[in-house]
Amino acid sequence: MARALEFDYADALERATRAFWRTGYVNTSLRDLLKAMGIGEGSFYNTMKSKKNAYIECLKHYDATVNLRRVEAFASAPTAALGVRAFFQTIFDCLDDPEAPRVCLTASSLSPDVLAEPELRRYIEEQVAGWAEQMAERFAAEKERGLLPESFDPEVVAPIIVTYVQGLWRIALVSYDRRRLQAQAETFLTALGL
Repeated sequence: MARALEFDYADALERATRAFWRTGYVNTSLRDLLKAMGIGEGSFYNTMKSKKNAYIECLKHYDATVNLRRVEAFASAPTAALGVRAFFQTIFDCLDDPEAPRVCLTASSLSPDVLAEPELRRYIEEQVAGWAEQMAERFAAEKERGLLPESFDPEVVAPIIVTYVQGLWRIALVSYDRRRLQAQAETFLTALGL
């Protein structure tokens, strides 16, 4: 019979996610995780098994919470062009939040140390590709309905946007001015035909 958890798993996972989000995979030690989660080493290994598994669980949690808001903003807008802009607004809102680290957990995972771990690399690649595919599908559907020009190539534009977003997070670490970055994003999207 499996032992019942002696701690609030959802709360501990949220706190571990925040720890990784603030300091990254490599710079977050087991001691940091245990302190953030408020659990002992035995409980950690019984539930998470390893730091790498904990990181994957935290990435999944981040995707199901923070990234979900961005996906919903994109999907719920009346058009893809408005959806991409709504998506960018959620990024700027996150950057404005003093409680949130000034980088996306997924963007910070695009580092040699994380990508050197095959399981982590696979998960990150799937997430990045999944977002580009979802965006491309909506673009293609709107192109078929005549809402985007015939010259618009969803399979090219979607990955370009995903790449731009990763760079935006990195630039915001150096210098963040919402109005300036919003103006750049608007120019970028307009140039792409959105």
